[in-house]
Amino acid sequence: MLWAAALLNGPAELVDFVLPLWAGAVLGAGPAAVGALVALELAVSVLLRPAAGVLADVRERRTVAAAGALLYALSCAGYALAPALPVAFAAAVLGGAGGALFWVPVRAAVAERLDEDPGVYPRLVSWEETGSWVAFVAGLSLLPALGERSLFAGCAVACAAAAGVLLSAPRRTSSAPDQERGPAARSLLRRLRPVLLAVAATATAEAAVSVLLLLHLQRGFGLGIVEAALVFLPGAVVMGALPGPLGRLVLRHGRRRVLVGGSLASAAFAASLAVAPSPPVLAVLWVLSAAAYAAVVPVQQAVVAEASGAGTGRGLGLYEAAVLLGGAVGAAAAGVLYQGASWAVGCLVAALVLTAGAVLVPRAVRALGVADRPAVPVPEPEPARPVVAVPDPAPVPGARAPVRPAKTPAQRLRELAQHVALVAVVQVVLVLVDLSWLADRFTGQRRDLDGAAALVHGAGRVWLVVLAVDVVWTLVTVVRARGRDAARSSGARDVL
Repeated sequence: MLWAAALLNGPAELVDFVLPLWAGAVLGAGPAAVGALVALELAVSVLLRPAAGVLADVRERRTVAAAGALLYALSCAGYALAPALPVAFAAAVLGGAGGALFWVPVRAAVAERLDEDPGVYPRLVSWEETGSWVAFVAGLSLLPALGERSLFAGCAVACAAAAGVLLSAPRRTSSAPDQERGPAARSLLRRLRPVLLAVAATATAEAAVSVLLLLHLQRGFGLGIVEAALVFLPGAVVMGALPGPLGRLVLRHGRRRVLVGGSLASAAFAASLAVAPSPPVLAVLWVLSAAAYAAVVPVQQAVVAEASGAGTGRGLGLYEAAVLLGGAVGAAAAGVLYQGASWAVGCLVAALVLTAGAVLVPRAVRALGVADRPAVPVPEPEPARPVVAVPDPAPVPGARAPVRPAKTPAQRLRELAQHVALVAVVQVVLVLVDLSWLADRFTGQRRDLDGAAALVHGAGRVWLVVLAVDVVWTLVTVVRARGRDAARSSGARDVL
């Protein structure tokens, strides 16, 4: 499920970002037609979310999600081949249906492990967002060489790979996860109504902030598509890295406190946008919003799944429909505020709504009656066994190999040094053949490349970004591992 979520979320986010610009530039669609194209996919996805929830409760979730991934792959292929707007509208319908049939059963399947692992939703969000920023870096770097149609074709391949991952997974022992013993849709809607309204309100404000930021980057600072995406990139990396560590804050401080803190952080970000002087400052501020997202969204999904009981799919279908409706309202409101009022007014209105969410969302969670702190399963201690010296058994053909021990900090640092050395050698070669993106950044040179030269130039850029993330991730992992070792040593000294 995690691999499938990463493989599909990246193309989905990339298509949503590129589609409006492509429809206007390549298909000649006017603003009204572009808006209708985006709205159609969103409307189909919202309408099918509850039905997808029912299917997720009465059918094999892996199969339903794989069908959704295949529909999304067909949607991307439709965009790649579309000669005119009618085919693009048909692809939008497929994309909306595919998104509904994929995400609801994936989230419902993940909910099955909540009793064993309270951090399973943070891990899902981490994989989703990691897939997103990797797709953005790779796709937008190669876009000048490949073009939009090849980009859509690549997204179709990734979505088909997500379906293949799901279909190759082991089958469940029961083909109907929850059968039809879950609560009826109407009673479940009544139970979840407080949190759905609160989630829709905060999703409205968050979507408005995202659209306002994009509009301001394009119109206020004159940035192009790639430059605007680079402003969002640090936040996307943070969304992929922070859900796990922030999930441990939930275990320590409780869900309601994390929801309050996340909402207030989002409100502070929205208000600070009104006075941000430059795109680099906006990129730093967007990291704050991303951290709030990484903290809040897994909590929302977990409490809805718990409150839904046997109707997990139905509950999550209603939750996602509320998020999408809020996003649609927020996007529309952002355009009106930016055009009719001002950038600052739009930011302050969104900040006020997010501040109200700091009160509404925790109260709604309390009304559901779920535990504020998720229970952490405690493994039962194994009974003591006498130590008996026995010879090592002979290897059995076909037996499973023992689990490999985790890498030590020294091993991780050695691997990182090897990666850096390899990238350095490649960059030297690229400098010699005058195709180094890094050298162009230092010299301030801008060139219009095409064909294989543009592909190599863009690939070097992608590799550098991946290396930067590898460096940060390795250093964080090493610091955390050494901190755990120090804590164990201290505990051992206390015992002695």
